[in-house]
Amino acid sequence: MSAALSLAEARRIALAAQGFADPAPRGAVDRRLLRRIFARVGVLQIDSVNVLVRSHYLPTFSRLGAYDVEMLDREAYGRKRTLFEYWGHMASLLPLDLHPYFRWRMARAKLGEGTWGRIARAVQKEPKLLYRLRATLAERGPLAASDFEGARGTGPWWGWSDVKIGLEALFWAGEITTAYRQGFERVYDLTERVLPREILDAPTPSEADAQRELLRIAARSLGIASERDLRDYFRLPLAGARAGVAELVDAGELERVTVEGLRGPRYLVRDARVPRRVDAVALLSPFDSLIWERARTSELFDFDFRLEIYTPQHKRVHGYYVLPFLLGERLVGRVDLKHDRQARVLRAHAVHLEPKLRAADVMPPLREALERMAGWLGAERVAIPKRRDTA
Repeated sequence: MSAALSLAEARRIALAAQGFADPAPRGAVDRRLLRRIFARVGVLQIDSVNVLVRSHYLPTFSRLGAYDVEMLDREAYGRKRTLFEYWGHMASLLPLDLHPYFRWRMARAKLGEGTWGRIARAVQKEPKLLYRLRATLAERGPLAASDFEGARGTGPWWGWSDVKIGLEALFWAGEITTAYRQGFERVYDLTERVLPREILDAPTPSEADAQRELLRIAARSLGIASERDLRDYFRLPLAGARAGVAELVDAGELERVTVEGLRGPRYLVRDARVPRRVDAVALLSPFDSLIWERARTSELFDFDFRLEIYTPQHKRVHGYYVLPFLLGERLVGRVDLKHDRQARVLRAHAVHLEPKLRAADVMPPLREALERMAGWLGAERVAIPKRRDTA
């Protein structure tokens, strides 16, 4: 018979797995601590919205506090990089050691499989375009899409041109990668000129072995999860994930358990940490790996979170760029934030507390968290509305 856990235990396991039960750093955040974050979460999702700060910078701040974002840039794009960009969860920063475990996805993409429709059509119908783009990069790289003639798009698909779509097809296939970014635009080069030789020469595992390893990393990063959660972490195909989970259970790396109040089995990673309490205080990116699977967030935290960036303004409930607020072991509210760089003000356009919570309990630690964030971002003050709504 499978073990039974309380919902509170499952929540604490999830928080500990994601690094929210770790002690706060005593000194400045260094590369060792930054790498510890990747050992915890395995992947940082990248997003273009910059109303506050680029999303991939936030998870480290949420777990460690103020740090130098240029250090993360050096890990991702410097001469001695330890990270690379690829489609992990979505567009992601990933540890270099994981490159071999995504080659099955690159191989599928070369056949026009497992990617977006226009990318797949470019692979299947525009091989000459892809050849020319790759040859141009080989001769002139590194280059951004805007460096190519005809790169300005006019179509409905984010305005992407055929050149941009072709470059993304080569990126999906692993033939080119991000050498660095200028502003937020990717600057591409041939993968063999960007990534270290020892990574490129590492053996390529079978598709089944690679997906099993990605499931193993997902399980470690989640602590406790459903099969759906494990599959979603690196967006794995259903059949491969189902087989991989079964194999990890047979090997004793995952234990099938039940969680009070939740339907269906959950999988507990071997040697999962179960802290007696978690005293986290953190503002979370909407793309943080703790909460990006919205059904799991609802189950574990009784917190229904929806991204409203693409919702028309008059239909938004909580705001444009909303960060959930983690206090202790619970998600207790959400804040619609903007970094007003010109005025050097961190603006909380709205604060929504969860039902039955008192502002007197939530607002003092929230203000402290906002002031810490303001200092990290270089803002001189925090502006919080006097009126606070309940969700």
